[in-house]
Amino acid sequence: MAYLGNALVLTNGLLQTNNAKTAHGLIRGTERFTIVGILDDETTAGKDAGELLDGKHRDIPVFEDLSAALTEATNVKYLIIGVATAGGVLPSEMLETIKYAMQKGLSIVNGLHEYLSDKPEMMALAAGNNVELLDIRRPKQRKDLHFWTGEIYEVKAPIIAVMGTDCALGKRTTARLIKQACQEEGINAQMVYTGQTGWLQGGEYGFVFDSTLNDFVSGELEHAIVRCWKETEAEVILLEGQSSLRNPSGPCGLEFLISGNAKHLVLVHAPKRRYFDDEPHWGEIPSVASEIDLIQKLGSKVIALALNTEGCTEAEYFAFQRQYEEELNIPVLLPIQEGVGKLLSEIIRLIN
Repeated sequence: MAYLGNALVLTNGLLQTNNAKTAHGLIRGTERFTIVGILDDETTAGKDAGELLDGKHRDIPVFEDLSAALTEATNVKYLIIGVATAGGVLPSEMLETIKYAMQKGLSIVNGLHEYLSDKPEMMALAAGNNVELLDIRRPKQRKDLHFWTGEIYEVKAPIIAVMGTDCALGKRTTARLIKQACQEEGINAQMVYTGQTGWLQGGEYGFVFDSTLNDFVSGELEHAIVRCWKETEAEVILLEGQSSLRNPSGPCGLEFLISGNAKHLVLVHAPKRRYFDDEPHWGEIPSVASEIDLIQKLGSKVIALALNTEGCTEAEYFAFQRQYEEELNIPVLLPIQEGVGKLLSEIIRLIN
């Protein structure tokens, strides 16, 4: 993994929304960059990004705009677009900040489906200011893609998928926390990322699922898992899930269970979220029990439930934790509030 240097993250007023989940991941941690500030708006400027995100001070200041950030932050090399919008469209109001950043000598890291390198004006600005445009969601060329082979069945380490009942629940964060908790206990746990934020956080093994030609999704997943296992001799491999099995805007997950041979799964759920993506016309999110039943029918076992506590008071999320533990008879994790330590005994059992 190549370390790239100091970076600012652009959220443009969206920092405290689910659209800024890329920024949220970078605030929680990255080995590829040093995050020296967030560019949001006047309502959040002057605050600590970590405290705004989950109450933990991380010494990452929020600035109103790029001019303010550059008066305090030093040796900044990159501006990262820190939002993940529906359809991966670049918010038009961000363009002026991106142009100004290039004029100030910053390279741009873009994780959206709308590629800056397809825009002649942006390419000219980049060339004129000797900076890079990194469109990290741009699909691989055909020659670089892998088709599924069955080599996945040679992997001896348990493969644990972290999947959710909806989008934007914290699947990547939960997987990362489990990996870190295992490593602190001396367990060689590795993580395979499947989205652009995983790469931004320093992921060595993985691919961007939703930028991959459908015929090669299974093969790219298999290739990443097998390569990770062979090169690291991992004792356990964690897969970052995408969307959910039944979200109609992008049902996803069979690949992890079938092509990725993930026979164990941590399911992430937000008890107070009623509709897919909070859109009533998309339909109600099915119950946790029905999701577990579906996963079992597909041949995998849910070994823990992790709760996203959006909209919950402290009393409510502890009550949900007790309720689900009684109903499901599996560990119920509060990853942000309590960590994921309750899962370690099950992982140790799997690898022994």
